[in-house]
Amino acid sequence: MQKGSTQIALILASLIISNIVVLVVSQGQLRVGFYSKSCPNAESIIRKVVQKAVADNPRNAAILLRLHFHDCFVQGCDGSILIRNDEDGELKAQGNLGVVGFDIIDSAKARLENLCPGIVSCADIVSLAARDAVSLVNGPFYDVPTGRRDGRVSKMSLAKNLPDVDDSINVLKSKFKEKGLSDKDLVLLSGGSHTIGATACFFMQKRLYNFTPGGGSDPAINPGFLPQLKDKCPFNGDVNVRIPLDWSTQNVFDVKILRNIREGNAVIASDARLYDDRMTRQIVDSYITSSAASFNQDFAEAMVKMGNIGAKTGSEGEVRRACNAVN
Repeated sequence: MQKGSTQIALILASLIISNIVVLVVSQGQLRVGFYSKSCPNAESIIRKVVQKAVADNPRNAAILLRLHFHDCFVQGCDGSILIRNDEDGELKAQGNLGVVGFDIIDSAKARLENLCPGIVSCADIVSLAARDAVSLVNGPFYDVPTGRRDGRVSKMSLAKNLPDVDDSINVLKSKFKEKGLSDKDLVLLSGGSHTIGATACFFMQKRLYNFTPGGGSDPAINPGFLPQLKDKCPFNGDVNVRIPLDWSTQNVFDVKILRNIREGNAVIASDARLYDDRMTRQIVDSYITSSAASFNQDFAEAMVKMGNIGAKTGSEGEVRRACNAVN
């Protein structure tokens, strides 16, 4: 009797394990090297496309990093920002003004479709391209878990809660928390990411000319830095003029952006706000006094964490044939 009971228990345990395995497979999950068998050259192909893009124009590194951020912060990292055949699409949202880089993603996708049709998702291309872009400008190279599927929905209304350049520190912290991201992630992904790239004077108007009643500037701006900002972005000037986010090393990934924030030399308001709060201020200061390796490692971890937000896997979504439209 005891032997029979043991056999029944073993059979039941086996069935339970089998069901768990089936459930995991059906749900899918992200993992490093997802395409190692189905499209083994996928990551190297994407990297070559990004290398050329950054060599042609160093600004493309920041462009690809920003594209990844704006994709992940709406419906998760599902490539929905890439859909460009919808007048009411995500890209039309106010918070996505100036987001570009689609041609680079499309180029990588075209090469991958020729080699491995229907295998590599646009969402994964965006994530991998951001990693490659950062590494090409002195930033860390890190493993990116892949296996994302592409979303089928792109709506402007879904992008209404993107972090905004004029958000207060409490609003910024709240928006990051809603995505499962910490104050440390906020410093790394918002302030830290701005070590490369540029912004338009359009995003500077309130900070420079309407921050306080009567048209005053943001008092957090270093008085010695304010005239330089106003010279680049004069009142009623061309709002499309671009200025570097990191005044000294705009095409090099380094920690200088955090020193700028501490010294009142942040360019955009949201970067300056990181020094308004005790917790985020401590985090900023900690990276200034620590090694570059520590900043790079934590940035890489924050990028992987952001890349997992709302990832569609398994039978969810689809793998688009072209990134700019659903199948």
